[in-house]
Amino acid sequence: NAQIAEALATLAGIVARDHQPRREDEARLERFMKHKPPTFIGGYNPEGAVKWLEELEIIFEAMRCTEEDKTTLGAYMLREEANH
Repeated sequence: NAQIAEALATLAGIVARDHQPRREDEARLERFMKHKPPTFIGGYNPEGAVKWLEELEIIFEAMRCTEEDKTTLGAYMLREEANH
């Protein structure tokens, strides 16, 4: 019984460690980057902005992102003027 209890405690620790928010965020970002999302630099480019958003939405749909994740991951792809 002691061995079973020890094994269950070890398993519970592994599960808890794997569900840490930071690790989940890092894993989500890694999955997102594997899709090679486009960056957006900014400036006056309405057509480019729409195309950029459409490309990101395809990735978000495939990943089944929440609205919060879409905002976080999309903002990560903003550079230069667009990031300000």
